[in-house]
Amino acid sequence: MSKRIGALLAPVAMSLVLALAGCAGSSTSGSGGSSGSSGAGTSGAGAKEASGQSLYTRLGGEKAITAVVDDFVPRAASDPKVNFVRKGTPKEWQPTAENVARLKKGLVQFIGMATGGPMKYEGRDMKSLHAGMKITNAEFDALAADLKASLVKLNVPAKERDELLGVVASTRKDIVE
Repeated sequence: MSKRIGALLAPVAMSLVLALAGCAGSSTSGSGGSSGSSGAGTSGAGAKEASGQSLYTRLGGEKAITAVVDDFVPRAASDPKVNFVRKGTPKEWQPTAENVARLKKGLVQFIGMATGGPMKYEGRDMKSLHAGMKITNAEFDALAADLKASLVKLNVPAKERDELLGVVASTRKDIVE
Protein backbone atom coordinates (compact mmCIF):
# COMPACT_ATOMS: atom_id res chain seq x y z
CA MET A 1 0.00 0.00 0.00
CA SER A 2 3.03 2.28 -0.22
CA LYS A 3 2.83 2.91 -3.97
CA ARG A 4 1.05 5.98 -5.22
CA ILE A 5 -2.09 5.59 -7.30
CA GLY A 6 -0.48 7.72 -9.97
CA ALA A 7 1.92 4.87 -10.66
CA LEU A 8 -1.03 2.54 -11.19
CA LEU A 9 -3.11 4.58 -13.57
CA ALA A 10 -2.59 2.20 -16.43
CA PRO A 11 -5.05 -0.39 -17.73
CA VAL A 12 -7.19 -1.20 -14.67
CA ALA A 13 -10.89 -1.76 -15.11
CA MET A 14 -11.29 -5.51 -15.13
CA SER A 15 -9.25 -6.41 -12.13
CA LEU A 16 -11.19 -4.21 -9.76
CA VAL A 17 -14.40 -5.93 -10.49
CA LEU A 18 -12.94 -9.41 -10.31
CA ALA A 19 -10.98 -8.45 -7.27
CA LEU A 20 -14.04 -7.39 -5.45
CA ALA A 21 -16.16 -10.21 -6.77
CA GLY A 22 -13.60 -12.54 -5.30
CA CYS A 23 -13.58 -10.86 -1.94
CA ALA A 24 -17.29 -11.34 -1.58
CA GLY A 25 -17.16 -14.92 -2.68
CA SER A 26 -14.44 -16.07 -0.34
CA SER A 27 -15.51 -14.24 2.76
CA THR A 28 -17.59 -15.85 5.44
CA SER A 29 -17.84 -12.81 7.67
CA GLY A 30 -18.60 -9.17 7.08
CA SER A 31 -14.94 -8.24 7.33
CA GLY A 32 -13.72 -10.77 4.80
CA GLY A 33 -11.10 -12.06 7.21
CA SER A 34 -8.71 -9.53 5.87
CA SER A 35 -5.61 -7.75 6.78
CA GLY A 36 -6.97 -4.61 5.18
CA SER A 37 -4.57 -4.81 2.25
CA SER A 38 -5.89 -4.67 -1.27
CA GLY A 39 -2.89 -6.38 -2.72
CA ALA A 40 -3.10 -3.94 -5.58
CA GLY A 41 -0.32 -1.70 -4.34
CA THR A 42 -2.65 1.26 -4.18
CA SER A 43 -2.72 4.08 -1.73
CA GLY A 44 -5.54 6.55 -1.66
CA ALA A 45 -3.12 9.33 -0.78
CA GLY A 46 -1.74 9.49 -4.32
CA ALA A 47 -4.99 9.77 -6.26
CA LYS A 48 -4.85 13.52 -6.78
CA GLU A 49 -4.48 15.62 -9.86
CA ALA A 50 -2.89 19.04 -10.21
CA SER A 51 -6.07 20.69 -8.87
CA GLY A 52 -5.50 18.86 -5.60
CA GLN A 53 -8.75 16.94 -5.86
CA SER A 54 -8.60 13.19 -5.40
CA LEU A 55 -10.09 10.86 -7.98
CA TYR A 56 -12.57 9.91 -5.25
CA THR A 57 -13.78 13.52 -5.07
CA ARG A 58 -13.80 13.94 -8.84
CA LEU A 59 -15.90 10.79 -9.18
CA GLY A 60 -18.46 12.19 -6.75
CA GLY A 61 -17.56 10.37 -3.55
CA GLU A 62 -19.20 7.37 -1.93
CA LYS A 63 -22.67 8.05 -3.31
CA ALA A 64 -21.45 8.10 -6.93
CA ILE A 65 -19.20 5.07 -6.42
CA THR A 66 -22.13 3.17 -4.92
CA ALA A 67 -24.25 4.05 -7.98
CA VAL A 68 -21.52 2.69 -10.28
CA VAL A 69 -21.25 -0.52 -8.24
CA ASP A 70 -25.04 -0.93 -8.18
CA ASP A 71 -25.14 -0.72 -11.99
CA PHE A 72 -22.00 -2.75 -12.59
CA VAL A 73 -22.60 -5.84 -10.44
CA PRO A 74 -25.80 -7.04 -12.17
CA ARG A 75 -24.31 -6.13 -15.56
CA ALA A 76 -21.19 -8.25 -14.94
CA ALA A 77 -23.20 -11.02 -13.30
CA SER A 78 -25.35 -11.37 -16.42
CA ASP A 79 -22.38 -11.31 -18.83
CA PRO A 80 -21.57 -14.89 -19.92
CA LYS A 81 -18.04 -13.76 -20.92
CA VAL A 82 -17.26 -13.00 -17.27
CA ASN A 83 -18.33 -16.25 -15.53
CA PHE A 84 -19.15 -14.13 -12.52
CA VAL A 85 -20.01 -17.07 -10.26
CA ARG A 86 -16.84 -18.95 -11.33
CA LYS A 87 -18.87 -21.97 -12.46
CA GLY A 88 -16.66 -24.98 -13.16
CA THR A 89 -13.89 -23.82 -10.82
CA PRO A 90 -13.04 -24.82 -7.25
CA LYS A 91 -14.14 -21.31 -6.15
CA GLU A 92 -17.72 -21.31 -7.44
CA TRP A 93 -19.68 -18.47 -5.80
CA GLN A 94 -23.33 -18.38 -4.78
CA PRO A 95 -24.99 -15.01 -5.57
CA THR A 96 -27.20 -14.94 -2.48
CA ALA A 97 -28.55 -11.60 -1.31
CA GLU A 98 -26.01 -11.63 1.53
CA ASN A 99 -23.08 -12.44 -0.78
CA VAL A 100 -24.11 -9.78 -3.30
CA ALA A 101 -24.42 -7.18 -0.53
CA ARG A 102 -20.97 -8.15 0.79
CA LEU A 103 -19.53 -7.94 -2.73
CA LYS A 104 -20.99 -4.48 -3.31
CA LYS A 105 -19.72 -3.25 0.05
CA GLY A 106 -16.24 -4.52 -0.74
CA LEU A 107 -16.26 -2.94 -4.19
CA VAL A 108 -17.29 0.43 -2.80
CA GLN A 109 -14.59 0.18 -0.12
CA PHE A 110 -11.92 -0.82 -2.61
CA ILE A 111 -12.78 1.86 -5.14
CA GLY A 112 -13.12 4.48 -2.42
CA MET A 113 -9.74 3.64 -0.93
CA ALA A 114 -7.93 3.21 -4.25
CA THR A 115 -9.16 6.58 -5.51
CA GLY A 116 -8.03 8.58 -2.50
CA GLY A 117 -11.20 8.53 -0.44
CA PRO A 118 -11.61 7.89 3.27
CA MET A 119 -12.73 4.29 2.85
CA LYS A 120 -10.79 1.36 4.23
CA TYR A 121 -10.84 -1.80 2.14
CA GLU A 122 -11.45 -4.69 4.55
CA GLY A 123 -11.05 -7.53 2.04
CA ARG A 124 -8.14 -9.91 1.60
CA ASP A 125 -5.26 -9.23 -0.74
CA MET A 126 -6.05 -9.80 -4.42
CA LYS A 127 -3.62 -12.65 -5.04
CA SER A 128 -4.76 -14.96 -2.26
CA LEU A 129 -8.38 -13.94 -2.75
CA HIS A 130 -8.41 -15.01 -6.40
CA ALA A 131 -6.20 -18.09 -6.13
CA GLY A 132 -8.02 -21.05 -7.64
CA MET A 133 -10.64 -18.98 -9.45
CA LYS A 134 -8.98 -19.69 -12.80
CA ILE A 135 -9.74 -16.20 -14.12
CA THR A 136 -8.54 -15.72 -17.69
CA ASN A 137 -7.37 -12.56 -19.42
CA ALA A 138 -10.50 -12.71 -21.60
CA GLU A 139 -12.75 -12.84 -18.52
CA PHE A 140 -10.84 -10.00 -16.92
CA ASP A 141 -11.22 -7.93 -20.11
CA ALA A 142 -14.95 -8.68 -20.31
CA LEU A 143 -15.40 -7.54 -16.72
CA ALA A 144 -13.48 -4.35 -17.44
CA ALA A 145 -15.74 -3.70 -20.42
CA ASP A 146 -18.77 -4.10 -18.17
CA LEU A 147 -17.33 -1.64 -15.67
CA LYS A 148 -16.61 0.83 -18.46
CA ALA A 149 -20.19 0.46 -19.73
CA SER A 150 -21.52 1.31 -16.27
CA LEU A 151 -19.22 4.33 -16.02
CA VAL A 152 -20.34 5.55 -19.45
CA LYS A 153 -24.02 4.98 -18.60
CA LEU A 154 -23.63 7.08 -15.46
CA ASN A 155 -21.84 9.87 -17.35
CA VAL A 156 -18.49 9.58 -15.58
CA PRO A 157 -16.14 11.92 -17.47
CA ALA A 158 -13.55 10.23 -19.70
CA LYS A 159 -10.55 11.36 -17.64
CA GLU A 160 -11.91 9.95 -14.38
CA ARG A 161 -13.26 6.86 -16.13
CA ASP A 162 -9.82 6.11 -17.60
CA GLU A 163 -8.08 6.70 -14.28
CA LEU A 164 -10.44 4.34 -12.46
CA LEU A 165 -10.07 1.70 -15.15
CA GLY A 166 -6.31 2.06 -14.75
CA VAL A 167 -6.56 1.40 -11.03
CA VAL A 168 -8.54 -1.74 -11.73
CA ALA A 169 -6.15 -2.89 -14.46
CA SER A 170 -3.25 -2.70 -12.03
CA THR A 171 -4.69 -5.71 -10.19
CA ARG A 172 -4.61 -7.99 -13.27
CA LYS A 173 -1.31 -9.62 -12.32
CA ASP A 174 -2.77 -10.73 -8.99
CA ILE A 175 -6.09 -11.93 -10.39
CA VAL A 176 -5.50 -13.66 -13.73
CA GLU A 177 -4.12 -17.21 -13.50
